[in-house]
Amino acid sequence: MSNSVNISVETTCENQIREIAYDGTELYQAPPTLSESLAKCAARIDFSKTSLDDLKKEEKSAAAATEDDKDANQFQESLWPWDAVRNKLKDAYTEICVLSDVISIAKDKRYLVLDPLLEDGDDTKPIVQVYSRKKAISQAAQVLLSGAERLRNAHSEQRSRNVSDFHIELLRLRQNWRLKKVSNGAIIGDLSYRTAGSKFGMSGTFEVTKAEEALDDDGAGNSANASSGASNSSTNNGMQLKASSALRVIVPAELQGVAYIKVITQKDQEDLCTAQVNLMGHGPNITAQVGVWQKTLEFAQNVLFCKELFAQLAREAIQLQAPIPHVVIGNQIRATLLPNIQLIISLCHSTSFDSSQPAPINDHDHVLEHSLHQLLREVHFKNSHHPFPHPASAPLGPSKKRMIAGPTAADREALLDMTKTQTILEQIIAQAQHIFMRKRTQYVLDTLARDVKDPQIVSHWNAMNSPTMSCVKINIVTHGYDAIGRTSLVIHVKERSLKCICRDGRVMRLSYEPQELRDLILCQINSHQISCLVSLARYMAWTVLSNSNHLGIGKVEPLGNASSCLLGSPNSDRMIAVQIRCDPQIDVKVYIARSPRPDFFPSPLVPEKFWENLGGNFKEVRFDKIEGKSFLNKMEFLMASLTSNTA
Repeated sequence: MSNSVNISVETTCENQIREIAYDGTELYQAPPTLSESLAKCAARIDFSKTSLDDLKKEEKSAAAATEDDKDANQFQESLWPWDAVRNKLKDAYTEICVLSDVISIAKDKRYLVLDPLLEDGDDTKPIVQVYSRKKAISQAAQVLLSGAERLRNAHSEQRSRNVSDFHIELLRLRQNWRLKKVSNGAIIGDLSYRTAGSKFGMSGTFEVTKAEEALDDDGAGNSANASSGASNSSTNNGMQLKASSALRVIVPAELQGVAYIKVITQKDQEDLCTAQVNLMGHGPNITAQVGVWQKTLEFAQNVLFCKELFAQLAREAIQLQAPIPHVVIGNQIRATLLPNIQLIISLCHSTSFDSSQPAPINDHDHVLEHSLHQLLREVHFKNSHHPFPHPASAPLGPSKKRMIAGPTAADREALLDMTKTQTILEQIIAQAQHIFMRKRTQYVLDTLARDVKDPQIVSHWNAMNSPTMSCVKINIVTHGYDAIGRTSLVIHVKERSLKCICRDGRVMRLSYEPQELRDLILCQINSHQISCLVSLARYMAWTVLSNSNHLGIGKVEPLGNASSCLLGSPNSDRMIAVQIRCDPQIDVKVYIARSPRPDFFPSPLVPEKFWENLGGNFKEVRFDKIEGKSFLNKMEFLMASLTSNTA
């Protein structure tokens, strides 16, 4: 008998064809999962007809068949006397375990669900399936049509009542503000600038609820009552604003109303230590005027921003060690800019308006207020935007200059300069000082240009300036003689000083006193007149005998020194002496001497006649009676007349 070989027969891996498309593409049915295969196999077993005895008979018949096929010479082991008992007990134990497992599975219903045996279903006609599907589709269409009709009716009612939907309003609110839903179902929002880099500890949360009371159809007629009721709706916990929307925004009490930072630059007063603690704002009651949540939240966020800015300024004012200590009283900060000049920063926060109170004085500096807002936003930006480290493993925080301090061999002084930063209060004080210095400079230049008609003073302010430095170019010219000469002067207006650059390259630094700048301009006018007179005399063939900008004779000048110029005619028979003093009105004196002298007579001591050409005594000319619009014009007429008389 040949040895038998077990052969495994498996089905093909191809799945059943589910559908064949018109182009011949075959769509296969997905293979069943393991759970589906197990359920399919278990469904084919009839547990009611199968018993343990039948299984044993099948096993015995199979064993007998195998024993017959075995070789006769195969070794057969002798059975143990209690072998049959052991097998019976083992079978009983196995059956009990199986029974226990079946009972636990059927009881818990977590492991297996007993389903009845699948029976071959009756073939249904296609027309029945078509009718059933048509009926199901018609029922679904009826549900959709009824829902659309209800939505259409609700939309028409909403249009007729002109009331916004709660969810639409909530969507619009979420587009501009941060909202979140807490555990108890309430919706809260955040007004703070923490995401922008703010570190202010004050809470800026607000609550959003659905409006409970519906608006009446005749809301236009009851608008006055709604305004009066809204003004009294503020409670201890916050302020509730009701408007023509489905939302109700509840803002905390400390953020209601309107607030702004008031910046004033004024001279010292007698009561320097007196502060007006309760400053009233401007405008009507915000509760009665604002009817939408967008403006409400914007006003509340502005109040939070102003409080953060004032708290930052107050903390810096206390920490700074200024020569004259800053004063912080209530909601006011006083800082000294220049002698007798103070900067007052106040936090104005109001929730009501009284028409009987006088209107506030319009001395508020909006430029400095805008600068304060920009400086605080710059602090927020630096807190949230740190320079990227180079290389990537470097620590986060140091600036780029500090990172390259090692390769560039920076010294200790350079490193200390990198660590020095100006606070917001220091920067705003510097800007206020510069604004005050610039106004003083403008006033001095405008006053001189108005008072001094000859020569003309033209000022050109640079449009590109920094918050703490401005530049102005001054041109001193004489009308009609600007081609002969002009005097230029550049002034750099800084925080507490002026830097003047003259035409000859001299650099002079002036203090904050306006009289110093006035004296400098008058001296430049004096120098301009002398230099232009010298140029004009050369054009008219007159000889410049002497020229001095610092005349050491005569009375002492209160401002600078007197200047003089001595001119000689082309024939050397006339001399003109000009003396200009730096008085407030630019005093000019002109003297004339003639040659030969009419009072010269030969004598035994001086017998030669050529001594009469030395010139006689100088006589003063009534310069104000000479025709001409300017000093150079009058001098031109005078030199022309003296030259024509000589000819």
